[in-house]
Amino acid sequence: MQLSDVDLLDLDAFVSGRHHRMFEVLRAEQPVHWSDEPASDGKGFWSVTKHADLQMVNRDTTVFSSETGGTQRVDFWDQEEAAAFDTRGVMLVDTDPPRHTRYRRLVNKGFTPRMIGLLEAHLRYRAELIVDEVIESGRCEFVSDLAAELPLQAIAEIMGVPQEDRRLMFDWSNTMIGAQDPEFNSTGGGQEAQEAAAQVFAYANQLAAARREDPRDDIVTTLINAEIEGEQLSELEFDMFMLLLTVAGNETTRNATASGMDALLRHPDQMASLLAHLDDAAYVSTAIDEVLRWATPVLQFRRTATVDTEVRGQEIAAGDKVLIWHISANRDEEVFPDPFRFDVERTPNEHVAFGGGGAHFCLGANLAKIEIEIIMREILSRMPDITADGDTEMLRSNFIGGVKRLPVRFSPGQRKHPVGTSV
Repeated sequence: MQLSDVDLLDLDAFVSGRHHRMFEVLRAEQPVHWSDEPASDGKGFWSVTKHADLQMVNRDTTVFSSETGGTQRVDFWDQEEAAAFDTRGVMLVDTDPPRHTRYRRLVNKGFTPRMIGLLEAHLRYRAELIVDEVIESGRCEFVSDLAAELPLQAIAEIMGVPQEDRRLMFDWSNTMIGAQDPEFNSTGGGQEAQEAAAQVFAYANQLAAARREDPRDDIVTTLINAEIEGEQLSELEFDMFMLLLTVAGNETTRNATASGMDALLRHPDQMASLLAHLDDAAYVSTAIDEVLRWATPVLQFRRTATVDTEVRGQEIAAGDKVLIWHISANRDEEVFPDPFRFDVERTPNEHVAFGGGGAHFCLGANLAKIEIEIIMREILSRMPDITADGDTEMLRSNFIGGVKRLPVRFSPGQRKHPVGTSV
């Protein structure tokens, strides 16, 4: 592949895995790279592909703003649609300090060590029930049946969403994240994604009304009673919090789990090593970090330069879009020896799957690691001969590294709990 062959708007490249070769070329030849966007009147974006540069951009919120232009490159929507879904200044990820700091402090109340500690034992029990649902059949669709369930149940618990409604969040988040995939958005213009967001808003407002009548120890109750600078959250601010939690609370962890299993199935030596050390907490933790590096569920985020600046000697003008590619930084040869080798014993492992540090580091990082560890340990301990039962299908997106389907089979086993057992 030549530099002239690099096209980061080629979504099919992200399905086939060809994007990795593109980033390999960019890191070597043009680590800060300009891409034209024909559909946006000649405008384009810079791509930051090296680990150190990503960390620098991510941490400098004054020069590289999340709020000025938002964190997504939404030029595949028309201007009217993009304006209708403008989240700048009202969604946590699309704000800068000090507003970001105040917003983040609110949501942090749902992710305190105490809350996560209380959840952990509960989630281990839930993982047993999740595996129980498929263990007797000897085959399942890994993404929907196994990878998705634990994060859905966890975020429903944190948000105060009834467990019977968790699959609504699954469908809505799939549609919103799949805005570039014709399976989820047939029009190609993001209309279905906006409709899904509207459904989240309507559901969130119904939940808020219920919590005003019946307050509980959950995020919804916290948010409807919260104040920013002496004022309660507006309906839009509340809706955006709920939208973010709905998507971020299940998409990233689900896709990391599914990508991790796909990697283990493709690297049987690494699967064997992990199976031999399932009782070693430190070993499993190291393996989960490699899963996160390998999967990198959020491929990139956008920043906007607020002043004329430069990165690695490349001049960047005020107002330019700057995409920081986590998927590329996690394969940076200067940081990760033999980066295309999946190694469950890799250490050190300074991956940036949760962001490059600073104000925007993922607030759910600890919970995500716990969820992946819990479900992977439960699956592998009870399905040690799990194997692929068909092709892995990837999401068509250059924003989310999503796994749509991963059929698997295994030797049928016994349930741990009677049929019909619930939490």
